[in-house]
Amino acid sequence: MFKKTVTVLASSMMLIGALSACGGGNNDEAANGKVTINVWGMGEEAKSLPKIVEEFEKENPDIKVNVQALPWDTAHDKLLTAVASKKGPDVLQMGTTWIPEFSSAGALMDLTPYIEQYPELAESNFFPGSITTTKFEDKTVGVPWYIDTRVLYYRTDLLKEAGYDQAPKTWDELKDAATKLKARGGNKYGISLDVNEQSLLFMFARQNGSKLIDENNKPLFNQPEFKEAVDYLNSFFKDGEAPIDLGMDIIPAFKGDGILPMFISGPWMIKLINDQAPELAGKWATAVLPAKENNISALGGSNLSVFQYTEHKDEAMKFLDYMSKPETQLKWLELTNSLPSTKKAWEDPVLTSDANLKVIGEQMNASEPMPLIKPWEEIAQNVLTTFEKIYRNKNADVQKELDSFNAKSEEILNK
Repeated sequence: MFKKTVTVLASSMMLIGALSACGGGNNDEAANGKVTINVWGMGEEAKSLPKIVEEFEKENPDIKVNVQALPWDTAHDKLLTAVASKKGPDVLQMGTTWIPEFSSAGALMDLTPYIEQYPELAESNFFPGSITTTKFEDKTVGVPWYIDTRVLYYRTDLLKEAGYDQAPKTWDELKDAATKLKARGGNKYGISLDVNEQSLLFMFARQNGSKLIDENNKPLFNQPEFKEAVDYLNSFFKDGEAPIDLGMDIIPAFKGDGILPMFISGPWMIKLINDQAPELAGKWATAVLPAKENNISALGGSNLSVFQYTEHKDEAMKFLDYMSKPETQLKWLELTNSLPSTKKAWEDPVLTSDANLKVIGEQMNASEPMPLIKPWEEIAQNVLTTFEKIYRNKNADVQKELDSFNAKSEEILNK
């Protein structure tokens, strides 16, 4: 999840307003026979929700929807408050990594008994990886709303000069291309690897066959499959093909002479490049990730869930059904650039005619969420510290660092 911040004071005032709205509709609405449902959305994109709500209310004139937009950086605590008080929204946006925590706390309604009544919510309508994020134990506690994944961005002109008419397709080709691009000299590099991206090591480890955590809930972070992935990524830093602390944003480094001619990121970068580097038109592209045993990418995005303590289950489910319609998802794409979770929406010319967006859809067929377990966030934070010790020290004992990380992860899992 990639969210923007606002002040704590404004966030707290928003929470007070949100909680006060949770008691249902006002007297006028009750007199008019309308049911009011409250929807909590997160981040900047949630501010566009009222435009979608207008259309929903036209189709459902007996339902009034109140939208509260909460900033991501304070939303987690606000949700905890709602759970503790049993006073929250009817529908809420859930970051995919939050599902285990809030489901285990009993905050999310099991949608399983209702899904057959709402055809847009059928699991077959969504990418398999997205459906995985909506499950907890034997329950379905959400529906996919929008998605993101990671793909390779590259300068087609510079790769061509390096002997590549197309994007690298394997780990070996990626390393070779980065080496040749680095050889241009003049403080230029081959690739940017975001060491603050929690999913980076895990994603490459999966590509090398690692299961990350076994069926007995034991971490596998010091096993050969994981270590080989760490060694591979670290080689880009050791050999100077990826910078450490360049101190330069990715788009300025991507354009011009291409200080960083390749990087791995999410779909939001497509618009940023088009807006901030229009002179690169025709000189860059996206590609699915290079493969080792596979080319699994990290799956992110958001789901929509129903609050366990809602008094308006049917109305909440109608809202989820409406938000899952391909036409609604395409409207959401138009408003926010958030990519659809429904496979049918990806057949629309808006997406199929854009070569870069089409790649995102292709990568979605090989994208998986991080393990959906409550302690995962703590483990993911620790991996950043572990990898920093490795890439900043060329003489680091990689196996020793991974043994330590694995032991710490085991403690976290056994809490």
